[in-house]
Amino acid sequence: MRLSRYFLPTLKETPAEAQIVSHRLMLRAAMVRQHAAGIYTWLPLGFAVLKKIEQIVREEQNRAGAQEMLMPTIQSAELWRESGRYDDYGKEMLRITDRHERDMLYGPTAEEVITDVFRTSIRSYKDLPKILYHIQWKFRDEVRPRFGVMRGREFLMKDAYSFDLDTATARHSYNQMFVAYLRTFARMGLKAIPLRAETGPIGGDLSHEFIVLADTGESEVHCHRALLEKPTPEGVDYDADLQPLVDEWTGLYAAADEMHDVTKAASLGDDLVTARGIEVGHIFHFGTKYSAPMGATVTGPDGDPVTVAMGSYGVGVSRLVGAIIEASHDDAGIIWPEAVAPFHVGLINLKVGDEGTDAACASLYDALGPDRVLYDDRDERAGAKFADMDLIGLPWQVIVGPKGLAKGVVEMKNRATGEREEISAESALARLSG
Repeated sequence: MRLSRYFLPTLKETPAEAQIVSHRLMLRAAMVRQHAAGIYTWLPLGFAVLKKIEQIVREEQNRAGAQEMLMPTIQSAELWRESGRYDDYGKEMLRITDRHERDMLYGPTAEEVITDVFRTSIRSYKDLPKILYHIQWKFRDEVRPRFGVMRGREFLMKDAYSFDLDTATARHSYNQMFVAYLRTFARMGLKAIPLRAETGPIGGDLSHEFIVLADTGESEVHCHRALLEKPTPEGVDYDADLQPLVDEWTGLYAAADEMHDVTKAASLGDDLVTARGIEVGHIFHFGTKYSAPMGATVTGPDGDPVTVAMGSYGVGVSRLVGAIIEASHDDAGIIWPEAVAPFHVGLINLKVGDEGTDAACASLYDALGPDRVLYDDRDERAGAKFADMDLIGLPWQVIVGPKGLAKGVVEMKNRATGEREEISAESALARLSG
């Protein structure tokens, strides 16, 4: 994409309302603009990152055997009354009355909707297990939305729901999602720590949060150092027994501040790591909390009805955009991990209008492709171009100028390390195409 044609209204000054790094940089880098309190318009650069994150989430869910669908944002209040949550949920739920005086709501989650779909569609234990998911916008009317997309009212979320015949098979579904989450966050360049968690309003008896470590995180996390060094599970057979793998991760000490066991932590000595963290995922096993009151049963092997066991599994897709920035930035701007970067390369023409630099840039741009390259072809001073490229944080910068071309080289800069080197345009192309 040529920057002269791209919608990228960057800001030199930080808006006063931005209190944390990700909010400041997302506004300055023209990723989002606030529409109302806690509600944002996603501009092209931010939307590109959002879609990259969404696709990684989707691929890992599919790999784990979950099946994608799409449920509505506006839900019937009657389903929530069946489950008993309509009156309990509180003012965070945005309640709506339609023109026929029917009670509706903007869904903060979808346990009731998916349970209704299941109970009208699945009759036999032979059709189990099932894990169904969607990636959909949610709304929770936070009393005090703040920190940009980290704590907004409208947000994009992946939520999956498992249905199993009994607790043992439900635990296997839970473990499948546990491992899928480790892989998902690792692909985004993040180290996620699973913490045993309270189940809260979702309910149930088993829950884990996945916390990304960041200096500006919202809560304090205590964990065994080995958790930071554990490799991401590769080549996972999701049909196999995953409990030993899950035990490897959950057997090491890890706790958020409110569940911190000081005595146990002290026994770790130098292996105890205390850091700040951001929640990016949460998984729950809640048994029959929703299936029992809503009559979600199947015919069991002996012909008797069995109330299915359920779990739910959430990933904050839009929140991850902010979390990645909180974990990966410097004073100049964002540093995108390659897997989620909106473009792979920032191509900078230092002398627009010069026949040689224009031709060299056009050749690189055409060879790498407009989907991978953001080409700064503006008639703008070099300092402004460098500042904008550092701000938006693309993994690589290729800088083309008359002096370098006279020597037969272009300059390549690694945004994460700041390292620069002069190489031929052909070598740069070969490296960036690999």
